[in-house]
This record gives sequence, structure tokens and C-alpha cells, in this order.
Amino acid sequence: MRWPWRLPLQALSGRLLYGIVIRAMTQSQEDALYDFLDNETGPFTLEHAAASIKTNSQKTGRLAKEIRSLINARNIAFSMDTNQWISRRGCFANVPFVISPTRMELANGILIPGHRCLPFANPQLFPQEYVFYWNGNPIPVTAVEGEPEEFYPYYALFGEEFAPQYVARDNPANESAYNQDPYEDPPEVSVHTLDMRNIYRETFFVPGDRFVVRTRDWKAGAFELFKTGKDDWADAGLLEWAACAEKGFARSFQTIGPGSSTEEQILFAYWYGGERMRDIPAYALEEYLYEKTEHIETTAYGIESRFWYAGKEIPDRLFLEDPASITGRTGIEELLHNAGVPISEYVIQSYIRDALYRNDLSRSSIIGRILPPAAGADEHTRACLSKYISHALDTFKPGYSPFTGQAAGPVRQRAAELHTAVIELILRLQKGTIKPSCLPKHTFVVLSQIQNHSAILLEDLDMEESPPAAELETLDNSLDSMIETYEDMKELIDDALRNFRRQGLSVVKARDPAASGSPPGYSIQISLGGTEIWRRIIVPGLVSLKTLRCITGVLFGWKDAEADPPDCRFTLVNGAQDGGPEPLLEWEDTVEDLNSRRIQELRYEQPGKWVVKLLLLSCQDADAAGAGAVRCVAGAGASPPDFITGPLQLKRYIDSLNWTEKLDRYADPKGFDLNACNRELASRF
Repeated sequence: MRWPWRLPLQALSGRLLYGIVIRAMTQSQEDALYDFLDNETGPFTLEHAAASIKTNSQKTGRLAKEIRSLINARNIAFSMDTNQWISRRGCFANVPFVISPTRMELANGILIPGHRCLPFANPQLFPQEYVFYWNGNPIPVTAVEGEPEEFYPYYALFGEEFAPQYVARDNPANESAYNQDPYEDPPEVSVHTLDMRNIYRETFFVPGDRFVVRTRDWKAGAFELFKTGKDDWADAGLLEWAACAEKGFARSFQTIGPGSSTEEQILFAYWYGGERMRDIPAYALEEYLYEKTEHIETTAYGIESRFWYAGKEIPDRLFLEDPASITGRTGIEELLHNAGVPISEYVIQSYIRDALYRNDLSRSSIIGRILPPAAGADEHTRACLSKYISHALDTFKPGYSPFTGQAAGPVRQRAAELHTAVIELILRLQKGTIKPSCLPKHTFVVLSQIQNHSAILLEDLDMEESPPAAELETLDNSLDSMIETYEDMKELIDDALRNFRRQGLSVVKARDPAASGSPPGYSIQISLGGTEIWRRIIVPGLVSLKTLRCITGVLFGWKDAEADPPDCRFTLVNGAQDGGPEPLLEWEDTVEDLNSRRIQELRYEQPGKWVVKLLLLSCQDADAAGAGAVRCVAGAGASPPDFITGPLQLKRYIDSLNWTEKLDRYADPKGFDLNACNRELASRF
């Protein structure tokens, strides 16, 4: 499934105002702040920024505090100290970076810009809009055709799931080809490339040589290339840069976590990596991330991807993302946020336009779609929202025509229904009694991502006129995929709820009061490194690592599941803790021992096959009622066949297949049969 499409995003910088709301910064002030940041090339103070955008009715001091809150909430500038800040342009516009052409590019005499200029380019531009120079002259642009999969690696730093969207947006023909079938890649596409034949030939360019890139015009996306030979830089200089990169990414993960995107993670990694990371000699970013580091890897984050510590899971969360800054919310946004529905006024207004399209202007109906029953909003919140809706309808109705908005109406209606359903589901789960350890992996992350993208789609449709037909087609295809993903996720959640209730009932019937003092069970998540295949189990605390390895073998269908432990050992994902020596892990150590020693993440290598990653969930996620049995409570992905010896071979195997039911076993959560897994566990343990 290829989603979400990179929608034509509106900047989260403006909200339309009505009489009942009070806003810290007006839309024009926020727009002026973004213009200020786009043009400011040196350090600035908040007072300087405020003075450049303030209105006559607002004091500069108060505005400076509001700017600080907005910058912190949206990560749109970097703090140099307590008084000075620097914009993205100021940080990256005048520093060099490196591009390493691939063998494919050298063989074809081309260079694909793709993600190569991240994070040094103006983020408002697409890669095909960049202009490159050699010896002061613009490099000719050409196009190259091929299967889409050939080009995706050149856009992967934007997020692997977004690579198809960048290829689609390269030219109208590509977008049309992708829109023909949102579930299948087109057989062939073309992408803009640089015609490098003369440059490669004149400079005797060979594999391993690099280009140093300097920015000529940041706003226009213009860059100058300079060649450096593969032996021009000493290894010590490259190792020094790599050490700064390690520090920068670690600090980025610690500070912003998974962030809003891989782009944001990279942006802050370069900032926290210091000036040395923004200088040469250096590795190309893709070369470093995919070839030179053993501490960072691409990790699944819901239905998106992020960079993260190698071998570690990104923690789930139990809340929805809030698109507005804390001090930047309007009055109505604040009310809905407190009711558990963190949406912008653009989304609210899109619901109201949807009511006009439906010809259902009942205030209670509109409120019910914006605030589903699980929100449990009080009468004050509903009264304020009703007043807001009345005011908005009075504003929208005079200019509304059932003809001008006819094309966008069905898309907006489906988006609103999806958004309401997701909000209702996640609020219901938050208020329920089911343990997060029994839910599918990253349940709340996935739901939050669907909610966020459906909200973006609603924001984009908050207009009187319908968007162009081609754009509506793209939005509709995106919506199809989002709805399918939501339905699949809801089915998995419903299955988990049924299993949870069934197991709870059986435990109540069989429970012996005398057993109340028995040791608790522990919830453990086990995954195969480099894949989306995982299982979550409940085991007694006295289970040893040796037995846990046997359980893992049963979970993934390995024939030698109960054989003696191989010549390998469990190791901590992050090595020693608190700077001390790494704890010695023995096969006889129990899960309870690990918990008492505060060891949460470890792994071992299945010889010649897989890196098995184990995440011990917190004590409050443990299911004490099931302490006497080994059982699986959730999972995804079919177990790889025996002839597959690792994640790379599995990926190649999947790529070699057509999009068939056989492939879906490995790509979809439905490829995992929970009941069959538990029957197998019950027969062994």
C-alpha cells in the first residue's frame, strides 16, 4: 500500500478569525514571521524578529514571547543561546556539503538531485526545481526513464514511504501514471536529471570521487558543484565528521524524538552535530546513513519511517498530535484540544463547508461530526462550538454555490467521515481498559498519522472553489489508501479487543485465590531486524533466556526452535548503561532478572539468519493474570520461509514477486495468524 500522498500542504501558520476567538498572533503576523526567517541570514534576537513584524496594536515584548513559543512548537529556527536565534537559511545557506554519484549515475552520465541537497536546500522547492552550475555555467537538464523502484533510493531520505510521491510530483506525466492505479506502481516513469556526460568525461570521474556543493542562491535553489577525488581527503578527516554526525543524530533523537518527519530529524542532527558537521571533508549524508554507521537505521514508525537508534523500537504514544502551538491556539482550538480533539480552525471550517454540501445545517449534526461521542465534551464546549458554527455558516452561506464546490464535495465528505471515525476510535481506546501491550504495534502512532493526514486533506479543501481536477484525483487516491489502512487497523484492534476479553474471561474462571501471590507475567515484543515482522508475547517471569530463545523459534517457525542454544549470546542494544561495564547475560538468566536489573532492550543473532530484537515492556504493561502461560497477544507479518536467510534476501525475494496474495503474507499484518501461533505455543510450553 502506498500512502499517504504528499498532499499540497497549507503552512500551519494561519487561522481565520471570528468574533468568539482570541489569537496570540494573527495570520498576517505568522506569515510575516515566515517571510522574516526566509530572508534572515544571520543571528537574530526575538525582539528583532518582533520589531520586523509587529502591528501598531501590539507591544514588541509580548510578541517576542509569542514568537518564541511558535518557533519552539514548530521547530522552525535554532536557538544559539538565551538571546540569539538563527534561521534554517542562516544555518545552511553558506556551508558546503557532499554528493557522491552512484555507479548507475556514472554509467548513464547523469546525476539525480533527489534528496541530495537535504537539509541545505530551500524546503519549499521540489528537487526538480533546483539549478546546478559547473564552472559558472548551468548544467543542462535531461530526463531518464525506468521502473519506479530504480529511482526510489534517490528520494529515501525524505522518508521511504514518500519516495513514490516525489517521483510522481517530478512531472505531470508521472502523476497521471500513478493516479491510474493508487495500489500499483506504473511500469515506467521519468525523472529530471542533470546531464553530466561532459563533466564526468572531462574530469575523469571514477567511482569514489565526490562533488562538493556550495549554495549560490538559497531561495532559488541554485548550487555550484566542485569535484574532489576519492583520495583527496584523509580518512581521519572523514572519521572526525562521522563522529560529529553520530553525536548530532543522537542529540536529535534525544531532543525531538521521532519528530514530524525524517527531514526534521536530519535538520536537527546537522545543527546538533556542530559546525564541523557542516564543513568538509565529509561523507554524503546517504553514504553515511546507509553505509558508514552501525548506530542508526531506518525504523518503522506507524505507517511511516524515521531514523532511530539501531536495534531499538520507537516508543508508542497514547495521544494525538497537536498541530498548533500551546500559546498559538485560538479559543475554539483550545476548547477542542481540552476535549481530546486537537484540530485547527481550518479543519472545523471544512466540516462546516461539508455541512453545506450535505445540505444538513443542523448544529447538533455538525457538532457530532467534529466532537464524536467518545470526546465527552461538556455543555460549555458544545455551546461555544455551536456559536462558532452559527457565525461561520452566516459567513459561508451567502457565497456558497452547490455548483462551484460540487467536485470537491464528495472528497471532503469522505475525508470528514474518516477523520471523525479515527478521532472516535482513538478516544475510545484511550478511555478503555485494554492494556497497550495487547494492541497492534504502534496503534496510536498509526491512528495519529491517519488523523493528521486526513486533517491536512480537510484543511486543503477549506475553500469555496474546488481544486483542479488532477489535484482532486490525487487527494481522492490518497483518501482511498487512508480509508483502507484505517479499516485494516480497526480490524486488528477489534481482534485484539476480542482476544483480550476472551483471555480475561478464561482467566477469571480458572483463577485460584491461592495463586494470588504468584510472580507476575511480562509482556515482551520480539521482532526480526530489518523487517516489519514482529510478535508480542506474555511470559512468566521465571522464563529463562534459553527458553525465551526457544519460544522465539516457535513464534517464527524455525525448525531448530528447541535445539541447544547456538554459539551466540544475548547482548544489550545500547551496550553498557550509565557508562559502566556491560552486564553479563547468561542463558539461565530469567525475564524477572532482566526486569530487576532494568534491562529493557536486548538482541541476539540467529546464526546465519536474523538479528532478533527483544523489547521488555514496563511492569505496568505486564499481565499478571496470565503468569502461568506463554501466549502471543499481537503480531504482524508472516514468518519468512526457511530458505530465506536474512532481511536483505527477504526484501529481494519480495521484490521479485508480483503484488499477489503470496506477497501480502509478508507485507500485511494479516499474514500472521494469532490463533495458530497460540496453538503451537500451547503444544510446546
